[in-house]
Amino acid sequence: MKITSCKTNHIVNPLGYGMEQATISWIAEDTSSKKQLAAQIIVSQDAEMKTVIYDSGKTPELSSLAAELPVKLAPYTRYYWTVRVWGDDGDEAVSDVNWFETGKREDGWQANWITPEWEDKNIHPYMRKSFHINKKIKSARAYITGMGLYELEINGTRVGQERLTPYCNTYDAWVQYQTYDVTESLQEGNNAVGVLLGNGWAKGRFGTFGDLNTPYTDSFALLCELRITLEDGSVEVICSDSDWKCKPSPIIDDTIYNGEIYDATREIQGWSKAGFDDSDWEKVREFDAAGLGKVTDRLSLPVLVKETLKPVELIRTPAGELVIDMGQNMVGWLRIHIREPKGTQIKISHGEVLQDDNFYRDNLREAKAEYIYTSDGTDRVIEPHFAFYGFRYAKLEGFTEPVQIEDFTGCVVYSDLEQTGEIETSDPYVNRLFLNALWGQKGNFLDVPTDCPQRDERMGWTGDAQVFSGTASFNMDTYAFYVKFMQDVYEEQKFCDGMVASTVPTFSKMKGSESSFAGGGACAWGDCATVIPWEVYLHFGDKAILERQYESMKAWVDWIRRQDQQSGDHKLWTAGFHFGDWLALDGPIEGGVMGGTDNGLLASAYYRLSTNILSKTAKILGHTEDAAFYGALSEQIKSAIQDEFFTKNGRSAIQTQTAHVVALHFDLVQPEVRDRVLKDLQVLLKKSGMHLKTGFIGTPYLCRALSDNGDSESAYKLFFQEDYPSWLYEVMMGATTIWERWNSIMPDGKISGTGMNSLNHYAYGSIVEWMYRNMCGINPIEEAPGFRKFIIKPSVYGKLNYAKAKIKSAMGMIESGWTREEDGTLTINIAVPFHAEAVAYLPDADLLAVKGLEGLSASQDKDKVKVELPAGRYTFSYLPSRDYDMKYTIETSLQELLVTPETRKILEDALPLLLQAASGDMGFELPYSIGEAAQNADSFMFGMMFGEADLNLLNEKLMAVPVKLRTL
Repeated sequence: MKITSCKTNHIVNPLGYGMEQATISWIAEDTSSKKQLAAQIIVSQDAEMKTVIYDSGKTPELSSLAAELPVKLAPYTRYYWTVRVWGDDGDEAVSDVNWFETGKREDGWQANWITPEWEDKNIHPYMRKSFHINKKIKSARAYITGMGLYELEINGTRVGQERLTPYCNTYDAWVQYQTYDVTESLQEGNNAVGVLLGNGWAKGRFGTFGDLNTPYTDSFALLCELRITLEDGSVEVICSDSDWKCKPSPIIDDTIYNGEIYDATREIQGWSKAGFDDSDWEKVREFDAAGLGKVTDRLSLPVLVKETLKPVELIRTPAGELVIDMGQNMVGWLRIHIREPKGTQIKISHGEVLQDDNFYRDNLREAKAEYIYTSDGTDRVIEPHFAFYGFRYAKLEGFTEPVQIEDFTGCVVYSDLEQTGEIETSDPYVNRLFLNALWGQKGNFLDVPTDCPQRDERMGWTGDAQVFSGTASFNMDTYAFYVKFMQDVYEEQKFCDGMVASTVPTFSKMKGSESSFAGGGACAWGDCATVIPWEVYLHFGDKAILERQYESMKAWVDWIRRQDQQSGDHKLWTAGFHFGDWLALDGPIEGGVMGGTDNGLLASAYYRLSTNILSKTAKILGHTEDAAFYGALSEQIKSAIQDEFFTKNGRSAIQTQTAHVVALHFDLVQPEVRDRVLKDLQVLLKKSGMHLKTGFIGTPYLCRALSDNGDSESAYKLFFQEDYPSWLYEVMMGATTIWERWNSIMPDGKISGTGMNSLNHYAYGSIVEWMYRNMCGINPIEEAPGFRKFIIKPSVYGKLNYAKAKIKSAMGMIESGWTREEDGTLTINIAVPFHAEAVAYLPDADLLAVKGLEGLSASQDKDKVKVELPAGRYTFSYLPSRDYDMKYTIETSLQELLVTPETRKILEDALPLLLQAASGDMGFELPYSIGEAAQNADSFMFGMMFGEADLNLLNEKLMAVPVKLRTL
């Protein structure tokens, strides 16, 4: 046995993070044991674990998912801890020594905010202070924040690897500072601390809804304390104050949207080193930070260069441009080895796509997305300080030396999130789709879950964050990331009487409690307040996020209640502005943004969802009165929805795909009519040729609603569509991230528009949650969150030879995969981690025919075999009760038959008028399939197109054509 993944508040060895209490977690693995018999936690004040301040003793009560340490936390203090685990097979293990260190907590600041005295507030400053230490140093910490962004240097060396500090949050409610261990940076004797400041989220052009200038402050500002503990036990504090000095830096201009302009000829060599002569530097003054919130211990995970990419091609375009192709739409910047003469100005422009094989960036709208650098004549490696870009292609201008592709490296930048999930199938296009969603998450999880990372927006749209939160939490350990984001959500709610903003942070002065496009209060968007904490709890099993966010969740539901009460208290949500099924394809205006599903239904469905989540959360936290009240309200909303939008037999008043999807997925109808709702959804899908018409609300749940209600066949047919609109259409068109629109790029390669057309927009990547849950079968359950217990229920489909998923869950590694062998055998492989258990449902199986069940509790469950699985690895194999091999028949969609050359030729010979109808010459829509048309044989269409055709013979000819599957 070994103990791994030891974390405090879901972070490895956190330094200076905000924590009301410390909660630890770990994973036990590589053991023959199935269950944890007991565990023991020891907390000490020293790394040798000699000064013990807490010992839990050997106890069966400790959970590896979340064990709260009953230790009163002091400021500026490092705590060390270990955990020992005993297994039921007699083995045991003890972890390495882990630590966490508190920051200032509630201790006041001795430092003052400072700013340059310059009248021009756009001049970017160097700021520095020299100081002397005349004793031996034991340890030292820097506590620092700045407006808008800062980089810290001590004695000429940059401190840490974090980028874009102090990050992006609701600055008028709270301001984060960061803590750095600078013990090794300081020296006995002379020292100097230096800070470079730039624009960013708090200062500079940023925002949306037309409110784009200096959202929180118009001044560069710095707050810094160096707290130095000496060997004799004394403490010296070096503070930002009026003794600091400043000088203009080489940064001429920078903004999040436009990029950075840097003149290396203006650099001051050695500016942050000890002994530097700053006698001609200018004074600073104290800065009035009244418009900013309280300076608080950090919550943001570090933003880092998480990986690097090398370009795949250096292109000379038809227009004569020199363009680097990174081969992947990424977020970050280029690191460039430059050898240009002094005074040479180079410019790097960033874009997502080529048009007519030329560089293109019009879909970035007003964002210039440039890096302009003036060389000082030295051979060096350069990269921007305070800018990031969303791009695949970079246009290079101004180079006088021959450009060499090996001089360029793509720095991929995002929050320090551990990837925990992966999916692989036999189909390379499906694998690319998974990677597209993963890259979308990387690019948009840069401190805030943004909608897009490239154009003049990059905002934390709450709707996008909400619908993707389940997928995100399969792909990565999102707990700490979402803790910070949800803190911002609640801080914004306090300004708005409980209403949730459309974008968080809002970066807008238009804050209030009235629902509006610019303000907030929209269903699905505002419901991030309840859905995200619940998803995080479900995936990681630590209720601390529910405790943190309970008042936020309750404030949101109560805000909706007030909207209903003001509209007549019908237990429906029919008032206010809603984005609705955003960008759905069934709206009243072709190409418009508003979908065709009634917003009253969608808002009421989310009212029901959030109220139900709040009730369950209240029960978990012991708020029994709230649990009962909101539970009853949830049922009243459900009943009101049924009365308003459904007949007693289950027919929906709104005939859209999304209306039926939310009815099924949000449990809005009674069990006895679910089949009717499912059948009506199937009819709507067939009318669309098994193509989706859903938008931001319907799409995340479309395939799940089908599979969870027993129709994975239809879910797979939707999933495997390759023409517009579909997920794989994007892959076929060369996408390396998820698009904002289903037709962001047209079949001819032209971009469909520039007004709102991001090529890196993860919302529709939520299909990956269906891939984890239904394709591969891994499902967390509410009764045992954090995968303490879970369900394995895969769905097999003939267009795949295999599909498998791995998740490093909060309990350990989970695996679920299936393979269709050449002899027809189905093999299913499952791994259940230590101290967890699973219930597996083997599809299309006969209990007596399954190999691998020895010693396990198994039973027949209709067409599945149900197996109880303790921790361990399992392989099951059997001949399934149905043939998964794909065959063309008269029930196959006409669309698929017509795009397959062999079957199209058969139809041309047997049904010549069908091709004329397919070209649109006959003035009516084709049926979904020949078989469907044959069921209505007296129709004019059937008689005209099919006549006396022998459908049985046609079916035999179609079945004789082999179906070719893509493989790796």
